Amino acid sequence: MSESTNATGRTATKRLLTQNSDLRRIGVFNWTLPAFVIEMPDGSHFNVCPQAGVCAQLCYARVGTYRFKNVRAAHIRNLLLCRDNPEEFERQMTEELTHKRYVGKWIRVHDSGEFFSDEYLLTWLRIMRSSPGVRFYCYTKEISRFKRLVANDPPGNFLWCYSLGGKEDHLIDLSTERHADVFPNVEALIAADYTDQTESDLLAVLSESPLVGIPANRIPHLLKKQGQETFGSLQRARDEKLRAKNARAGQKFALAH
Repeated sequence: MSESTNATGRTATKRLLTQNSDLRRIGVFNWTLPAFVIEMPDGSHFNVCPQAGVCAQLCYARVGTYRFKNVRAAHIRNLLLCRDNPEEFERQMTEELTHKRYVGKWIRVHDSGEFFSDEYLLTWLRIMRSSPGVRFYCYTKEISRFKRLVANDPPGNFLWCYSLGGKEDHLIDLSTERHADVFPNVEALIAADYTDQTESDLLAVLSESPLVGIPANRIPHLLKKQGQETFGSLQRARDEKLRAKNARAGQKFALAH
């Protein structure tokens, strides 16, 4: 938690964790960062989602209320805290999680944004281990990072779901590893034998099936761009196109030498 002075001159405590409308309905708190490549206050640019692939062009967190000036500013403040002052972020978050409001509750780490570095992910793992009475979950496209730093020794109060549509989709075993794919509608995900998590976002990590289906947000221009494909199928098509391009480049190089 941090402190600020309100209009009356009194010191007010600002919570790091919030609740959007969807997560409030199921009693989940969330920590939010900006999505994808953003411009920082100093004019530099930073990629919060290094492994984003096709999802970057279809991301709900880059449109609508996420673009409101006050919302954007709050998310950038979060990023500046955890990126530039990780020790202070860890201290504040660990302290906040001692409050009774979080006992037995779930925290979704990132309803927008990602685990952008090893250091940042390790900070969260320490926070989780210091908060045994709280439960945490996330979606992530940082597959290789999680397999290196989390999978072999996860905190007992942390669950995660890999998310398709990123540059590391190929590292996921789609038959055995829990993962989510975004479908154009509920009918399409049911037809593909995925479990619908519409009823509760927690089904992403608590459903019996490791195949988690998410109906696309009803944002007209994003629905049009996605068409009848899933994030996973769009990423596979992009990966195949890149492989073919690289193969042609390799052939031209070989002929030239």
